[in-house]
Amino acid sequence: MDQSIRQGALSGLRVLDLSRVLAGPWASQLLADLGADVVKVERPRGGDDTRAWGPPWLADVDGEPTGESAYFLSANRNKRSVTIDIAHPDGQALIRQLAGKADIVIENFKVGGLARYGLDYASLSAINERLIYCSITGFGQTGPYAARAGYDFLIQGMGGLMSLTGRPDGSPGAGPVKVGVALTDVMTGLYSTVAILAALAHRERSGRGQHIDLALLDVQIASLANQAANYLIGGDVPGRMGNAHPNIVPYQDFPTADGYMIVAVGNDAQFKSLCEAFGRPQWARDDRFGSNPQRVRHRDELVTLLREVAATRTTADWVRTLEARGVPCGPINRMDEVFADPHVQFRGMRIEMAHPEAGSVPLVANPIRLSDTPVSYRHAPPMLGEHTDSVLDEWLALGAEQIVALRDKRVV
Repeated sequence: MDQSIRQGALSGLRVLDLSRVLAGPWASQLLADLGADVVKVERPRGGDDTRAWGPPWLADVDGEPTGESAYFLSANRNKRSVTIDIAHPDGQALIRQLAGKADIVIENFKVGGLARYGLDYASLSAINERLIYCSITGFGQTGPYAARAGYDFLIQGMGGLMSLTGRPDGSPGAGPVKVGVALTDVMTGLYSTVAILAALAHRERSGRGQHIDLALLDVQIASLANQAANYLIGGDVPGRMGNAHPNIVPYQDFPTADGYMIVAVGNDAQFKSLCEAFGRPQWARDDRFGSNPQRVRHRDELVTLLREVAATRTTADWVRTLEARGVPCGPINRMDEVFADPHVQFRGMRIEMAHPEAGSVPLVANPIRLSDTPVSYRHAPPMLGEHTDSVLDEWLALGAEQIVALRDKRVV
């Protein structure tokens, strides 16, 4: 076995993943990439809801759809799939046995949803006091909204993100807009992973696991970063500014002769270089624009001047010119342009993994670069129930006859 696979940073850890859709699976995929043995428990004859969230579908070697959605494939690499009916008493017993062998459980059922099966934290920690149990919900385990279902789109609205995203009122196309990916789910997956790693560090000292309560709404509010601080400290409610920045100017998109480019000036020296590249060095000496606070106060005047000059040359021409002067800038790439970019290709952000039906499946690489324990790509996103027999054998030492009996009762 490859050395990096054998010695992944989290190798030896067992994760029982009871989650589905995106936030929980994103966290468990990250743990799996880092070497943990992640067992994904799915409903028999259906599985994770996102398996059906297509098209597009992965094509098999003959070009026919496999029924594996791109959405599911994006969040379930390096896991093993086991099908267990947790509504069946024998299925509940199996989960309890697996939890007794696990280091970590991740679940995103409604508050109290697993308690009726005896699979909540209180029940499973009584079996395994070292268990780290991460619960992901829309609104948390407590509070007046705790019983509500929470979805990324809803949370982007309730958590303030959509009030900041979109064109300002009075401009063409004005109105709130959600981010183009389920960013709150992804961020919740990342916060969940950080919390799990913190709980593992604590367990090393104390010998005990703990319960983690992660709420999408909490994460969304925490991720408002400087915009939340602007409101809490300045008292003004921030609004939608399109692609502009509330605290830095110029930091937005500008139309060019053939499209758009982004200019992200972060200090006065960069602004001076921008003015020189635009053939307007006097702007850097103008009292209205010489410092960032002045540029913020005179935003509209400066942006109008910059737009006039930017429109005179192509995006590629401007990017070459500005980069040569150290001005942060770049194009607004389509997805095909992202993966065709030579730097992205050099960094290996597209990978191919062997797949039992498709031959191989293209996926986005994990961005973490560890010098001694690199990310490893061991299993393609699993087919439904692909590893039921092997996991029940390895984790619970169940024999073939016992597994056949469970299958006959439609437990697995």
